Amino acid sequence: MDSKTMSTTNHKLELILEKYKGREESLITVLQKAQDLYGYLPHEVIVRVAEALDLSLSRVYGVVTFYSQFYLKPRGRNIIRICQGTACHVRGIKKIIGKVKEEIGIDEGETTEDLRFTLESVACIGACGLAPAIMVNDETHGRLTPDRVPLILSMYE
Repeated sequence: MDSKTMSTTNHKLELILEKYKGREESLITVLQKAQDLYGYLPHEVIVRVAEALDLSLSRVYGVVTFYSQFYLKPRGRNIIRICQGTACHVRGIKKIIGKVKEEIGIDEGETTEDLRFTLESVACIGACGLAPAIMVNDETHGRLTPDRVPLILSMYE
């Protein structure tokens, strides 16, 4: 973020914190709103949330690290979810995973340096009839073969 965008984002965070000030029962709501602003939860934001809700830093970090919906590192603009369900496994998702990793140069759970992609492994994306399948953001790509992976990835800036 450039400095002007960061300033605006910080101001929006302060407005959220003012609305929920001292209301510890609003912790998850505040964390969700903060993450929506920044794309993840930087340490400085977690500190401000703890201060505003009058909670210990360890309590806030405990919630952030307990729930998988919260992220402590920046994520890519495009989230690739690799299905690990039975149908995808049987129909060759391992080859697809290998090709995705080769194309973007990261492992599962990582984000590319340019913040273009984050690669996640998920239990199931609910597209068993399309196996093997992946999701990029909200779009499902099924009946994949390794040679289709580069074309799919090229569709995402």
